[in-house]
Amino acid sequence: MRIDLHTHSRVSDGTDSPAELVAAAALAGLDVVALTDHDTMGGVAEAQTASEQLGIKVLGGLELTCQYDSVTVHLLGYGCQADTPLQDALDELRDDRLRRMPKMVAALNAAGVEIGVSDVEAVARPGATLGRPHVADALVALGVVADRQEAFDKWLDIGRPGYVGHYKVPLAEGVATITGAGGVAVLAHAWGRESRSVLTSDVIRGLAVSGLDGLEVDHQLHDADTRVTLRALANECGLIPTGSSDYHGTGKVNHDLGCNLTSDASFEAIKALIIQRGGRI
Repeated sequence: MRIDLHTHSRVSDGTDSPAELVAAAALAGLDVVALTDHDTMGGVAEAQTASEQLGIKVLGGLELTCQYDSVTVHLLGYGCQADTPLQDALDELRDDRLRRMPKMVAALNAAGVEIGVSDVEAVARPGATLGRPHVADALVALGVVADRQEAFDKWLDIGRPGYVGHYKVPLAEGVATITGAGGVAVLAHAWGRESRSVLTSDVIRGLAVSGLDGLEVDHQLHDADTRVTLRALANECGLIPTGSSDYHGTGKVNHDLGCNLTSDASFEAIKALIIQRGGRI
């Protein structure tokens, strides 16, 4: 099978609706796709309904924003039940992002950029949790920048004029919250960007002992040598190795659906854990 376990819809920071994403996954020849929007499972029902007409399996998931040693890291959760303490964590993340948005807009205004919260809301899907990608899209719509990448490089990355931090779940707590919700916890693109500085091999070994289930090995932020090292580490620690696109529609280049894939064996191992824990397949 062709299995892609990390994608984003317009419910978070992708550009496709959940139904459009599933249709695109079918066209890309995928048999299984996981919808893993940031800090929400709000698009899963729509995606799964769409999948019934297209002969493709949609695994419900999310990408939880976590923190380790003051650095942002991301944790994929598959098959979680919503009516658990996980929902409390998601509510706290959403509420803090809502409080952050006026601060980001004010910071950009102070730097000379004319933008309002309403401009950000106008480019986001109704009900979406507003974040930096939506601000970037608003800056594009206003003609301030040419694309999302320029928006982040000039205005929104850490240290840029429009950056404002927000609450993140402590990583160990995130693992426990996902597995406690019946889900499977997989560390996303661990050695991509700044997370590599804190997620050392020893740290990952410790997380595996304390409940982490898997490690995203094949990802566009990991070069060939990194993938070899991470795969060996996953095997050593008994972690499930996965691969995925981190698809965002047109919101992120070079992340086409199916550009990295998860093996059948890894997917079966994930499903078995979800069933064992009483999660949602």
